[in-house]
Amino acid sequence: LLPPQRTLGRKRVQKRGGSFKDQPRLYQEIRERGLNSVSHESDEDLLEEPVPDEPSPLGAAIVVQSYRPAQVTWSQLPEVLESGILQRISPEERKRQEAMFEIITSEYSYMHSLSILVGHFMRSEELKETMTQTEHHHLFSNISDILTVSTSFFEDLEKRHQEHLLIPDISDIVEEHASKHFTPYISYCSNEVYQQRTLDRLLTTNPLFKETLKQIERKPECGGLPMISFLILPMQRVTRLPLLLDMDGHSVQHFSISLVMFFSSQLVKSCNEGARAMERTEQMYTLQKQLEFGKKKPFPLISVSRWLLKRGELHLLLSEESGKFRRGAGRLCHLFLFNDVLIITKKKSEESYTVMSYATLDQVTVEKVESSDPPSPPPSKAGGHLLRVVLEKDSEGRREEVVLSASANQVEITRAYLAKEADELSLQQADVVLVLGGEDGWCWGERLRDGERGWFPQSCARPITSRMAAEGNVRRMERLRIETDV
Repeated sequence: LLPPQRTLGRKRVQKRGGSFKDQPRLYQEIRERGLNSVSHESDEDLLEEPVPDEPSPLGAAIVVQSYRPAQVTWSQLPEVLESGILQRISPEERKRQEAMFEIITSEYSYMHSLSILVGHFMRSEELKETMTQTEHHHLFSNISDILTVSTSFFEDLEKRHQEHLLIPDISDIVEEHASKHFTPYISYCSNEVYQQRTLDRLLTTNPLFKETLKQIERKPECGGLPMISFLILPMQRVTRLPLLLDMDGHSVQHFSISLVMFFSSQLVKSCNEGARAMERTEQMYTLQKQLEFGKKKPFPLISVSRWLLKRGELHLLLSEESGKFRRGAGRLCHLFLFNDVLIITKKKSEESYTVMSYATLDQVTVEKVESSDPPSPPPSKAGGHLLRVVLEKDSEGRREEVVLSASANQVEITRAYLAKEADELSLQQADVVLVLGGEDGWCWGERLRDGERGWFPQSCARPITSRMAAEGNVRRMERLRIETDV
């Protein structure tokens, strides 16, 4: 017999029975109603999935490879329908039952997706042979532990559902597992930095891995979904669960508020902090390899309690050596400011820095140079652009003082200028000047070829915007000074 033709243009009310475990759905395919902020007109709206009135035309882009009916709800269970309990409970209680049942069914879908990730991806010998053991660990981390946690969690939830037709509560089960068994989530989410980086590298540099992965993703069990959609599930689940528990305010009446707070302020927070800590450690490891200490005492940079606050270039104008100031020739310095140490370096290449000095922050003081005494320009025209950095105890245990320009720019002189006042600077065409300040169309700067300073008209210069050109100018001028002993 042919099935009756579907009625179009009006709502279908079906009483679908059976267990949600009959045809498990991937967690990526379900839409949890508890996360839907759109208000429903009735309880039936809550239970129905939208159904397309017309089939997609041939040749249309495939968005969902196969349509599946909505996952069974609590109100559609045969035992619930047969008991007549729906006529005896309030709409609010029915919504509460639906919400708790959705947590149970969504956990089953989540567990099912995890089992696909473990069984078809992580345990694939073909895929494992395309990468190193370290890369394999970075990709999958402790996902097996996450699956074990999810399985145990679901089994306790399902047991409560089987024991009671009208579920009294599940918050005690959630709280028990969250407080005692969910710590593997923190380790997994902390590995996210390595996971993303490893996957990107393998996909771009390892053709064999890429082809093997595609073959696995084509399997019917994987639903045609990419592996990354499985890898990100634990973070999705741990952030969605508090929202499902809230149930549009029902948590105030029926769930432990402390439970929801635990998820939002403890577990999720711990996962995020773990990920940040791993990212910081990775950054410290990279910087440690890039810093060259030479004859200076090496500084052990890698520490779980250290992180980078800021880095950037400044111009070293003057430095103190053996109690005497010497010109820094406008040298570009690259500073690394950590939460506990300041490192002053000279950039050698994009991946290499020579350490000039460093000191812990408790030994560092910084102040603006506002006096008119050398080496600063006149106070009314310097604009507070200069900083004096004092390292009471540097890497050699000595006191060191440097003057840095936070806003020094290079300009090229487009036409010659002859100084008319004692504080002005005579310039030739093509001279390069380090601008340290300015006022009313005049610039205060340092001529790079000899370090002389003075005022000159802004109109006779044009800015050098190329960073590479600016760095090249500094290197050439430093070499010239050495060769000419200026």
